[in-house]
Amino acid sequence: MPSFSRLALPLVALAGLVLSGCQAFTMRAQSGQNPDLTVGPRIDPGVGHARAEVPTEKSKTSLPAYVIEPPDILLIDALKVVPKPPYQIESQDVLTISVLGTLLDQPINGSYRVDAEGTVNLGPGYGKVAVTGMTTNEATEAIHKHLLHVLKAPDVSVTLSETSNLQQINGEHLVGPDGMVNMGTYGTVYIAGMTLEDAQAAVERQLRKFLLEPKVSIDVYAYNSKVYYVITQGAGLGDGLLRVPITGNETVLDALAQVNGLSRLSSKHIWIARPAPGGVGCDQVLPVNWDEITKGGATATNYQVMPGDRVYIAQDNMIALDSWINRMTSPFERLFGFTLLGAQDIQTFNRFPLGLTSGNGAGS
Repeated sequence: MPSFSRLALPLVALAGLVLSGCQAFTMRAQSGQNPDLTVGPRIDPGVGHARAEVPTEKSKTSLPAYVIEPPDILLIDALKVVPKPPYQIESQDVLTISVLGTLLDQPINGSYRVDAEGTVNLGPGYGKVAVTGMTTNEATEAIHKHLLHVLKAPDVSVTLSETSNLQQINGEHLVGPDGMVNMGTYGTVYIAGMTLEDAQAAVERQLRKFLLEPKVSIDVYAYNSKVYYVITQGAGLGDGLLRVPITGNETVLDALAQVNGLSRLSSKHIWIARPAPGGVGCDQVLPVNWDEITKGGATATNYQVMPGDRVYIAQDNMIALDSWINRMTSPFERLFGFTLLGAQDIQTFNRFPLGLTSGNGAGS
């Protein structure tokens, strides 16, 4: 009966752990790894056994479609920007002007930018023509009428090839904290949480309010929102934390290279703490064998780093113990130092009540 009582309590505790879901498990190392390596974060026992499914240096996996989040920087190129008719020409717009029947040595055929005065310069033999505020048809008539002073029967064609508003679309665009991207005169578009394809559709949908069937191309210029962390335990001297943007190709060795490897405060106990996708399920812990991935060149524990991973480098426990002892004894050492200094001052005063100078003079 007493033996049953001794077994009952551990059995009840074990049942409680199993039924409570994700708990702190110990993932044992592979062959050659320190068998006493114990990690505190939670793991999914099922995932822990499916070792072959974890991407490593020689069996990497592609990351899912990139999801845009602040503070990513996007590169947007306008492929087709045609204003809705009727468009009125503005300064800095570019017109394509072609004229038949011109002077032989002064053809008119090419792109002409509308200057700040609202005119296009057709050349020294023809002069300038004011076109701002006009549609392309009205500009064609104005240029035709102007050329009749020089030419007999000019045949004029004017099309709009580039608008000044194009400058607010092309280029780098920061995704703001509110998830919006600013496109200047065309307004703002919410694209946080979207893939590049969805973001392109959202931008084009916004541009349709101002343009005729716009087409844009979107790519990520700076991947700022997807990161992993390298955490170095400081042996009682303060932990280190490094935030590193991820490119999708890093391994554990790449992550450790960001902190120049192991310091004198670090042990060889290293693991990846991987949060559960979407916060659903159990976290995953992947222990790393430092000697195998460096000295031996093995890749089994040189895991591919994923967004949100925590690469944790544990401290050297002996150095941590030394730091703890120093921290505990330091106040007493100071106290004893002050006490001894005070006692020495009292002894000196008792021996030389008139001061060291007077005592030495009296003795001589």
